[in-house]
Amino acid sequence: MTTDFISVIDAAARLGRNKEHLFKVLKRLGIEPTKQKSSGARGQRISYLSREQLELLKNEVGTSNDQPTGGAGAGGASGVFYLIQLEPDHDPGRFKLGFASSIDERLRAHRTAAPLCQVVETWPSKHLWEKTAIDSIARGCERLHTEVFRTDSIAEIEERGKAFFTLMPEVE
Repeated sequence: MTTDFISVIDAAARLGRNKEHLFKVLKRLGIEPTKQKSSGARGQRISYLSREQLELLKNEVGTSNDQPTGGAGAGGASGVFYLIQLEPDHDPGRFKLGFASSIDERLRAHRTAAPLCQVVETWPSKHLWEKTAIDSIARGCERLHTEVFRTDSIAEIEERGKAFFTLMPEVE
C-alpha cells in the first residue's frame, strides 16, 4: 500500500482507541476503508484509510497521539471504567464492565438495550487498562457476552473493582 494510506490498526494506535471502536465510527461516518492483502499480516486483507479519511476520523474521535498529551500520549485516553447492573430488579447478577470517556453518554447508549440499567460504580481509568480490568474483575464469573457477565454477588464485583483500581497509578 502506498504511503498515502494508513491501516485502521495503525490509526487506532495513533488515536489511542481500539480498532473496533474506529470501525463503528467509520460506519457512522459512511466511510468504507480500502481492503488489501498485506504480507505483514500473513496475506490477510487489512483495512486502510486515506489521509483524508484519517483526518475525518481524527475530528470525530478526538485526541491524536501525533501530539502527545497527558491522556493519549501517556498510555491511552483517560476516562472512567464502569460497573453497570443491566437489570437490577429482574436479574441483579447480570452486569457490564467497560471504559467510557463520558459515563453519561455511555449510559444513554446502554439504555437503548437495557432501559433499567444502573451505574454501580465508576473509577478513573485509562483506556489501555480496560481489558486487564475486565479480566481481573470478572474472573470466575459467567461470561454472557464480550463485556457482559453474571455473578452471585454484585457487591463482590464492586469490591474487586475497588481493589484493582487501588493498585493502579493515579489518572491525570
